[in-house]
Amino acid sequence: MRVFIGLGSNLENPEQQIKTAVNDMGSLSESKLIACSSLYSSPPMGPQDQPDYINAVIELETTLLPHVLLDELQNIEQQHGRVRKRHWGERTLDLDILVYGDKLLNDKRLIVPHPGVAERAFVLYPLAELALDLVIPILGKVEPLLAHCPMGELRKLGAIKL
Repeated sequence: MRVFIGLGSNLENPEQQIKTAVNDMGSLSESKLIACSSLYSSPPMGPQDQPDYINAVIELETTLLPHVLLDELQNIEQQHGRVRKRHWGERTLDLDILVYGDKLLNDKRLIVPHPGVAERAFVLYPLAELALDLVIPILGKVEPLLAHCPMGELRKLGAIKL
């Protein structure tokens, strides 16, 4: 299954957190890392008394079922010292399943496509870098979504050197 995962970090050397997480996801069982976007910097979406975020998106080919993949991603977050202190608060690592093939999921643990994917520049621009023609279930192609999602303060930092 073709899967896109969003990454974000704003604590404890965020750029290194993202790079390490990309390597970790490349080592997941039944999965192959296909591509990684550039790194982007963005102001926090939630409380403003926290550092800016470093974000990226990866493309993964996997046979892991969605909830198994979610468990694996949460394990990686835990290995990176993720602590959930407050909603939309600072974090060492945040990994979100953005798109899981053409699947639609909505349960208490997982919503796919990820809510907000079309409104969040720090998700949509790195995703567009990898798959401009991707059709997101319900939302349509990525390219037209960009017209309704200004970059704002999002800054492209450059490619990840793994």
